[in-house]
Amino acid sequence: MDCIDLETCEVFQGAEGPTAPLICVIDLPEHPFGIAEAAHGRRASVARIPIAAWGDNLTPWPAPGLRDGDAPFGGHGDRTLRELLDSVVPALERCHGIRPRALAICGYSLGGLFAFHAFCRDARLIACASLSGSLWYEGLVEDLERHPFDGADRYAYFSLGKKEPRSGAPIMRRVQARMERCAELCHEYGCDVDTAMGPGNHMQHHQERLEAGISALDSFLGRQDDGHDTMCPD
Repeated sequence: MDCIDLETCEVFQGAEGPTAPLICVIDLPEHPFGIAEAAHGRRASVARIPIAAWGDNLTPWPAPGLRDGDAPFGGHGDRTLRELLDSVVPALERCHGIRPRALAICGYSLGGLFAFHAFCRDARLIACASLSGSLWYEGLVEDLERHPFDGADRYAYFSLGKKEPRSGAPIMRRVQARMERCAELCHEYGCDVDTAMGPGNHMQHHQERLEAGISALDSFLGRQDDGHDTMCPD
């Protein structure tokens, strides 16, 4: 695998067993989130997906670094998405004996940017949670405006800390406006949408946002199952 370390991926099986929907959570290998704790007690299964080199492997296209002298963003997100859905998820199915009937994706910061971009790009992902997502990324909103997608029976959840628009590099301070525009466009395209503003800045309340995002996805996936059979597209 070029972008994802399959050997360190983990699956926390949900209460609904091997066919439970699967929530793929993008994680940092060097500073892992508390995914096991957030997965506890869910109907859906949760997979921990460690991805190195976030600035390269989670960004949708190349862009300059945030400040003068910073390394540019590599823009390999589409390659990571193909690897995740075409190689990693099938490998997890084989290794863990699961056959998820639906797929969702969740991520924080650049992981939240990737989760949202992946959701917009591939209909196999029926739900996403972008948690303090880097939706300020250059060209993201404009790309979404140029490329509408079918959001029927799909769900997008966005969360942000109230202090985030007041800190960081200048481009990052437009994150709330960009998040709200992404949510608006998703609604226009037919998605169910929720947004949440919580306490703190980008570096605070990670676990609370992660647990709220996974809970929102789990609730949506459960409603889908309760209303009709949801099958993962081939």
